[in-house]
Amino acid sequence: MSEETNGQANGSVPEVELIIKASTIDGRRKGACLFCQEYFMDLYLLAELKTISLKVTTVDMLKPPPDFRSNFEATPPPILIDNGLAVLENDKIERHIMKNIPGGHNLFVQDKDVAQRTENVYSKFKLMLLKRDDNSKNILLNYLRKINDHLGERGTRFLTGDTMCCFDCELMPKLQHIRVAGKYFADFEIPEELEHLWRYMFHMYQLDAFTQSCPADQDIINHYKQQQGTRMKKHEELETPTFTTSIPAAIRP
Repeated sequence: MSEETNGQANGSVPEVELIIKASTIDGRRKGACLFCQEYFMDLYLLAELKTISLKVTTVDMLKPPPDFRSNFEATPPPILIDNGLAVLENDKIERHIMKNIPGGHNLFVQDKDVAQRTENVYSKFKLMLLKRDDNSKNILLNYLRKINDHLGERGTRFLTGDTMCCFDCELMPKLQHIRVAGKYFADFEIPEELEHLWRYMFHMYQLDAFTQSCPADQDIINHYKQQQGTRMKKHEELETPTFTTSIPAAIRP
C-alpha cells in the first residue's frame, strides 16, 4: 500500500481517506480505475478548498495486504473512509461526498442536458474497442461531437460553467481512456475539428485535480489488455510511465 496526502491535516479540518486500486503493472502507483479517479478528483477539489484533508492510499488487488483483507474482505476499491466509517459502494460513495463531506454538495450540480449528452459516451467507446470498425468509430465520434457542441453552445470552460463539478470529474477520466486506449487499440483519435472539446481537455490538463489523479498511459492500456485477456509485454511493463496531456497545435486555449 502506498499513500499520498493533499491538504493540511489539522484539528479543524476532517481527514478523509480514499483507497484506490493500484497499478496492475507495478502495484504501487495509481491504477486505471475510472471510479477511483472520479472520486479522487471530487475529493481533491474539496481538499484544495481546505474543507477536508485528503489521504489517498493505493492497494495492489493482486496482493492485498492482510489488514486490507481483514477489514474489507473481497471488496474492491474505491473505498472511502470518513471518521472511521467505511463507505464501500460507488453510488454510496457519491452520496456520501454529496451529503456528508464538507463542501461536497457544491460539486453536485443538477443539469439534465449535460447528463444526457455525457452518459453513453463510455459505453460507445467500449463497443468501439470490441468491434474496431468504421461504424463503431463513427458512433463514438457522434457522441463526442454532442459534447463538443454543448461546450460550444455554453461557452464555458467546464461542462456546467466556469468551475468544475461532478460531471467534469466523471467525464474527463473517460476522455483520457478514450484518447489513450482508443489510439493504442483501434487507431482512433479525437479529431482536431472538435475544438471546444480539445479546449476543454486543455483546461482539465492544467488542473492538479486531474494531473494528480491521472493514471499513466501504460496503466490505461493494461486495464483494457486485461479485459481482453492479454498481457503487457515485459518491455512495456518496464517503460517509464508516460502521461499524454498534449493538445493539437491548432487549438488555441
